[in-house]
Amino acid sequence: MKEFLFLTMLILFCSAAFGQSAPNPGKYFAITVVDDETGRGVPLVELKTTNHISHYTDSNGIVAFYEPGLMNTDVHFLVKSHGYEYPKDGFGYAGLTLKTVEGGSAEIRIKRINIAERLYRITGQGIYTDSVLLGRKVPTTNPVIDGLVVGQDSVLDAVYKGKIYWFWGDTGKPGYPLGNFQTTGATSGIPGKGGLDPAVGVDLTYFTVADGFTKQMAPIPGPGPTWLGGLVVLPDETGRERMFAHYAKVDQAMKTLEAGIVRYNDEQDIFDKVQQMPLDAPILPGGHPFRVMDGGVDYIYFTPLTRVRADIKHLIDVTSYEAFTCMKPGSTKEKADLDRAENGKVRFDWKPNAPALFTQDEARLIKDGKMKPEDALFHIQDCETGKPVAYHGASVEWNPYRGRWVMILSEIMGTSLLGEDWYLEADTPLGPWVYARKIVTHDNYSFYNPRHHPQFDKENGRIIFFEATYTSWLTTSAPTPRYDYNQMMYKLDLSSPKLALPVAVYDVSKYGVPDKFATVSGVPTRAHDLPIAFFAPDMPGIGLARVLQTGGRLVVEPRNGPELDSKPVFYALPADTEKPPATTIGLYEYIRDSDKKHAYTTDAAWTMKGFHRSEKQICYVWMNPMTVSLPLNRYAPGP
Repeated sequence: MKEFLFLTMLILFCSAAFGQSAPNPGKYFAITVVDDETGRGVPLVELKTTNHISHYTDSNGIVAFYEPGLMNTDVHFLVKSHGYEYPKDGFGYAGLTLKTVEGGSAEIRIKRINIAERLYRITGQGIYTDSVLLGRKVPTTNPVIDGLVVGQDSVLDAVYKGKIYWFWGDTGKPGYPLGNFQTTGATSGIPGKGGLDPAVGVDLTYFTVADGFTKQMAPIPGPGPTWLGGLVVLPDETGRERMFAHYAKVDQAMKTLEAGIVRYNDEQDIFDKVQQMPLDAPILPGGHPFRVMDGGVDYIYFTPLTRVRADIKHLIDVTSYEAFTCMKPGSTKEKADLDRAENGKVRFDWKPNAPALFTQDEARLIKDGKMKPEDALFHIQDCETGKPVAYHGASVEWNPYRGRWVMILSEIMGTSLLGEDWYLEADTPLGPWVYARKIVTHDNYSFYNPRHHPQFDKENGRIIFFEATYTSWLTTSAPTPRYDYNQMMYKLDLSSPKLALPVAVYDVSKYGVPDKFATVSGVPTRAHDLPIAFFAPDMPGIGLARVLQTGGRLVVEPRNGPELDSKPVFYALPADTEKPPATTIGLYEYIRDSDKKHAYTTDAAWTMKGFHRSEKQICYVWMNPMTVSLPLNRYAPGP
């Protein structure tokens, strides 16, 4: 007994003694890195000393610095972060020297290059580690680890029975290199209904098992991980909400072994297998679904080009799926058989049993001589340079603020392999998806599977929130401690002049003379298949001038002149713009001598009897690269 008491006291003494070796909050030097535009703390900023000790700001933008031998002295920190920059000195070093006084603090302001603003990390260990060490306020219940999760891949979410349900793929844990590969889940409150403001954070409650680690939410029998996609909520025959998803069982090479539909079991909080689907089906669900009304029929869209009727019967029937495609039913991407009209032009329509074609597919057909560039449906390109942007995946939602469908697109093979995200707008879910602006960039790092959360939208959609998976996978970079293989949230303000993207401007003229134009908000209600005259922004932007239609003429307001009372038809670059973007083209004015009637076109060789052309363009607009006409006023946001 005495020996036991002695050992117990010795253990307690040693524990207390060794515990005192860790610095208390008053000994840390607090460094806060803030966005110089918003003043908000910036996560994921690396501060590296001259002897290569790296610290990364937490989700409050804070580093709690304590390094024996480097306290109470001058320490130089290199400052680096994806999509942000810090000024370089005369020797090319982007950093600063700080006196690291115990209990002291410093603030570093960095310039944001990204249009989107990085807000916080949603998953993983140590989201607010430095803030907790310093005794700072944090917004979430479990700020340093939750559900024993250290990493999570690819998010899905849906509002279900008054909560937001979240699901992820492969999930890491601290106890072993292999974690949960059968889907992880959590819930959170809806903002304004018990949930946090999305500008502040997401407070997750994980589904866990006895040891505190995450529960297997999709334990589908068979070898390999279970990955989910296409999460959707639909009513059953009694009107009860039910939640479904597409599942895939994959092998180590990520080859799909089995696929189908699962349904959420509310009693057991797991997904049950409902229907297996053939792997060679031309259309399968997946991605981030959104709802669209077409002719009074409610559809689930899995991509802009694939859909199924929004009911359980059709969802589980793979033969009910349709693609908006120019392929004939029964054809495949490997054996492309294009549907053509009598004049030889490719014909797009909603078709069953035929695959959708995305940017890489159309590029292959063009290269093989089976399709002309102007016949393609996708022409996604950088609005400044015209560089093609290869579609890897996207999240599409209706946006009431812009009155358009908006897309957050993940690019493959951009300036990084899989770390570039772009913003686009279109008048229909089908497009025209043409001009894009990069909103997030990474230096040799991946940031894939973006998800726009419409339930988080603010101010009628002026402010939107999206996240994606931040990981070193498919790169040569070393994993970022704590952050790697986790989800990062961003905010995007759609009123930013940097997002004044060129959108379709339609020719709504009569009698064959191009003299009247409108963006989608000004198109007559019953108008369909209108020709696109050109593209131009419909909101103020950097260097843009208002273009008004008065008395049958287009009037370009002077760059610094007073604004007229009329609402502009569109915005354009003034005619005297130096070095206009490669994607722009001059808009010319034509005048008929007999009655002074005006006409406008980007075709400098356009002719019509009695008209003569102005010597120079009146402004610059953006080129229309496509000939496919899309059915305007046919599609509306779903319920």
